[in-house]
Amino acid sequence: MKTAVLLLAYGGPNSLEDIPAYLLDIRGGRETPQELIDEISHRYAAIGGASPLLRITQSAAIQLQERIGLPVYVGMRHWTPWIKDALAQMAADGVERAAVICMAPHYSSLSIGAYRRRLDEALAQLDRPIEIRFVESWHTQHDYLDAVAANVRATLQRYAPAERDEVLVVFTAHSLPEFILERGDPYDRQLRETAQRLAERLTLPADRWTFSYQSAAKTGVPWLGPQIEDYIVELAKSGRKRLVVAPIGFIADHVEVLYDIDIGVQHIALEHGVRVERPPMLNDSPAMVTILAALATAALQPMIECG
Repeated sequence: MKTAVLLLAYGGPNSLEDIPAYLLDIRGGRETPQELIDEISHRYAAIGGASPLLRITQSAAIQLQERIGLPVYVGMRHWTPWIKDALAQMAADGVERAAVICMAPHYSSLSIGAYRRRLDEALAQLDRPIEIRFVESWHTQHDYLDAVAANVRATLQRYAPAERDEVLVVFTAHSLPEFILERGDPYDRQLRETAQRLAERLTLPADRWTFSYQSAAKTGVPWLGPQIEDYIVELAKSGRKRLVVAPIGFIADHVEVLYDIDIGVQHIALEHGVRVERPPMLNDSPAMVTILAALATAALQPMIECG
């Protein structure tokens, strides 16, 4: 049986001209207010006018294909190449079974669940079936924890030795509406478990690390918090002026990291006399390819054993 891997990522506009159509898809076809288009356009303009997410994901896919010797495809949830088009190409290429990995480690029905729904819709439209093994979460995968911990450890070295005991590590992830907790959604629990395990790897005492959310949308309902911008102001008032802000819910550079952290958070930190350092994202690094190879191998093994 011809076997492959499909990497799924959120998607992002390739140019400022793409933003209205991109937002239209995110909003499920609802018209986007012009002020929101302008705000999002401003953010993408500030990071160079486009999302680097597709380039990063495709580069990781190429390296993964070389590593494991299987074809690797890329599908995006909210932009091209669409998930349905990636699956159609797989079917045309004769793929019969595949491991499907989302480029996000933590499960929520609103995030990874949404990828799965789009995947299932696309699978139902194929003329010939593809057997899939969907990786729902990998928030405690040891290669992932090791790689993030290594990046945080290196970032702590940017502070002088005499300052390091004063540095607070703040792990962050994209916020979601609070109502997911009432549904028993594991997102918050998985994120805090990741943060705890990273702190253990870094031998950080309880007063040297914490967790915060970021990038909450304005939807009129409460979102998970605290939000990093407000949290930094509170930390500054309490005398904490040296931080490492480490996004753990993100794998690659995109607007929530390059703008929300590197521009938005840094602006607030500067206003309050707080120094913020951010570790690099895993992106398409050899460490990220190692993670993906381990996930793909583990997912495919039961399928291969069954013939």
